[in-house]
Amino acid sequence: MNAVIDTSVIVVFSVFIMLVGFSFSRTGRNLKSFFAAGEAVPWFIGGLSLFMSFFSAGTFVAWGSIAYKYGWVAITIQWTMCIGGLITGLYLAPRWKATGNLTAAEFIRERLGDRVQKSYIYIFMLVSLLIKGSVLYSVARLVSSSLGFPLMPSTVVLGLFMIAYTAVGGLWAVMVTDILQFAILTAAVLILIPLAFDAAGGVQQFLHFSPEGFFDVVNGEYTWGFMIAFALYHIFYIGGNWTFVQRYTSVDTPKSASKVAYLFAGLYIISPVLWMLPPMVYKTINPGLSGLDTENAYLMICQHVLPAGLMGLILTGMYFSTSASANTALNVVSAVFTNDIYKGSINPGASDKKLMLVARVSSWFFGLGMIAIALVVPYIGGIVEFTLSIGAITGGPLLAPPIWALFSKRLTGRVTLYVTVISLAMNLVFKIILPFTSGFRLNRGEEMLLGVGLPFLMLALYELYAAYKGTISNEYTELQQRRATRKASPVIISAEEAREIRKQNRFGLNVIAFSLSFIAVLLYVLCFFSAGSVVLVASIATIILLSSLIPLRAARKVKLD
Repeated sequence: MNAVIDTSVIVVFSVFIMLVGFSFSRTGRNLKSFFAAGEAVPWFIGGLSLFMSFFSAGTFVAWGSIAYKYGWVAITIQWTMCIGGLITGLYLAPRWKATGNLTAAEFIRERLGDRVQKSYIYIFMLVSLLIKGSVLYSVARLVSSSLGFPLMPSTVVLGLFMIAYTAVGGLWAVMVTDILQFAILTAAVLILIPLAFDAAGGVQQFLHFSPEGFFDVVNGEYTWGFMIAFALYHIFYIGGNWTFVQRYTSVDTPKSASKVAYLFAGLYIISPVLWMLPPMVYKTINPGLSGLDTENAYLMICQHVLPAGLMGLILTGMYFSTSASANTALNVVSAVFTNDIYKGSINPGASDKKLMLVARVSSWFFGLGMIAIALVVPYIGGIVEFTLSIGAITGGPLLAPPIWALFSKRLTGRVTLYVTVISLAMNLVFKIILPFTSGFRLNRGEEMLLGVGLPFLMLALYELYAAYKGTISNEYTELQQRRATRKASPVIISAEEAREIRKQNRFGLNVIAFSLSFIAVLLYVLCFFSAGSVVLVASIATIILLSSLIPLRAARKVKLD
């Protein structure tokens, strides 16, 4: 009976969220509205969407495993992401918005040249498909093992849900569903925490029976060196990852772009504490997990304490937190292909209608590629770790040079390629080749410092050299000339286009308000199956219902005329 109720909850929420995405099918008039939402997204929506796009089921599996084994250090690790968000808000997000470019790839082409852009595009698209395909596999495995469904059909169905609203609705569909996923996940975790403490005998019992050092800020292999390196990595990752740059360019002003990053940072102060408490509490309930079994700690505490229906809610939250990151990557990969490959090289004179068709078809194409990779994972073994290694290897070399180019007038396209290629090669040698050939292996902190520090050092040395020589890159000079031309002849948005942008934004806000109300109603229905948790579930449902007033009031402030 419980499995039936949990499955029903997952199906109802999934269908509802997909229908919400479909509701935006008529709002994408051109590339700017489809991929950048008319560059008029309210900053708080962009910030919540960035927050949801950042993590996946791996947050609960990987960090949950660390929380179970080592305790508070799992929260410390995630606080480094807050540092990355703050630095991005102060210096990087407003710079990205000020470029006037639709995508990071477009900026790379204008600032560093076609050759650099094309090299980056192909690597970015490949890495995104591999990583997000692996992420889809992990959440499909989680859902299938929890509910007893076959893995392959689960992967295909969940993947199709993920693709559908991204391909149809564009960025607004992605961001609105991100907000709903945030509400579902937050509700599920807030319900789980008190039930977990109750199962452990209360807060005092939890504190008393926790292992020694369980609340230390650093623990085990996660040293201060690792934390510093991880914080540096996240400055580049949050400030330069193409999927996140889209959140900074889709708001109206550089100041709003900063607010997007600040909201992300603020949420990453509070949320890691809420997320990591359940597996930490489970350590006192069942301290016997070891090895890979620790990765199931989050799922086990859910199964241990959640009544019928609420298990489906937490699985829905985990799935859609994963799809939030995957469909964001999917939207950006499609944006890069349509804007920077098809429009930039294949068909520069394509009409808006043609570009919109390519955008939607490419979303499906790349999405099906993610599903294919997810289906192959069980037959390869270890690809999740492999793709995480790919992310670590490519992160610094791909993200550091474009961020540097936001500030530097000396960096050239040729030097960028040298820095990227040399850094990638060194990372491959130290992270993959040497461990297999000689047994030499860097620890986690050293790996992270190498990945981020090497390209940063090379860029700094070149900047000093170029400053000594007094040289300015030709690409920078040409970019300034193009910007001066654009400034002299600005693109004037017609009254009709401006009205359509405001109409799209008001529609999005109204959909959010309605959807939050719908989620609250479904939670009220779950009260009938929640046994002793009725008051808790009803209270959270009421909070979500009241929060729907925020986007509703914001929608009423958007004037069409």
